[in-house]
Amino acid sequence: MSNKIPQIPKHTVNGATGDSTTSITINGWTITSTSLPISNAPEIDQMQDTLNGLPLPEMPFGNNCVILHHEASGWEYTFNALEALRYVKLGELGDGDGGVKVGHAKAWLQSRLDPTSDSPMPQTSPTKPYDWTYTTTYPGHRTDGGAKSSTIKFSPADPENPSHCIPLAQLARKDPILYYTEVPLFESELDDNGSSRLIVRLRVMPTCFFLLNRFFLRVDNVLFRVFDTRIYHSYTPDPQPTSGDPHIVRETSGWELPYEKLKQRLPLRTDLTPLTDTNWVVQMLTSSFPKSVTQNPKAPGGTGWKGLGTRLECCYLPTPEA
Repeated sequence: MSNKIPQIPKHTVNGATGDSTTSITINGWTITSTSLPISNAPEIDQMQDTLNGLPLPEMPFGNNCVILHHEASGWEYTFNALEALRYVKLGELGDGDGGVKVGHAKAWLQSRLDPTSDSPMPQTSPTKPYDWTYTTTYPGHRTDGGAKSSTIKFSPADPENPSHCIPLAQLARKDPILYYTEVPLFESELDDNGSSRLIVRLRVMPTCFFLLNRFFLRVDNVLFRVFDTRIYHSYTPDPQPTSGDPHIVRETSGWELPYEKLKQRLPLRTDLTPLTDTNWVVQMLTSSFPKSVTQNPKAPGGTGWKGLGTRLECCYLPTPEA
């Protein structure tokens, strides 16, 4: 692939650094980002009602979102906290739900019922079971609702089509970034037992845009878990086009590893700092361990979580002329 700096296409960026809502219009797309403070009490109550009583993480960013809108087809795809939390299991956890709650969390919850605990459960704590780790396999969702785009759906990618993948070499180039946003959707410290958070990052380059929606979970002394949704779109014609229509590539991937296995790979055994570094943990889970360990529901010491593995899909966006 050429290292030549691509020509900057005509585009318009609306909003300035510090604005709560910004956007870019480029090559028939309008991409909008909204980043606001943590939801207030009335907003949290409304979200909880909408989610059938699911106790929310300590830091829900209910007004935040990233929206991808394709002008010609009317297709629109959104990432926000409310829809992400719909994927969190409400009720007893069963096969495929992750299994963290069965062992460690049960003892943790029981300890918090002890009035002498350092962090006892409040008297108003809900008794309905739920996944206290806030694990979500949310891949984004459609928000256009228009008849002309109702038939646009993601389908399994064609492994023989080179355009049905995310070109890592292209994304690794030092192309100019015309627009960048990082939007938190929710975060929880799991009552000092670890960390659970969901963040959307998006960058727009002269030839394409790339979005990463990452759920990251660390339960101290138990496990690490990651679920990524990647969205990629190239403005330029495909080298071997399947049709004349533009298309979106969506890749969803889940990894999991017992805490102790990763702890054994620390550069310095006495320095636990890397275990709280998301980038280091993700790099280790995705590159330093075989998929048979990190993406296998039947791996020894695993939870059987249904989010493990990788799925690659595409959807074509017809234009009015098609």
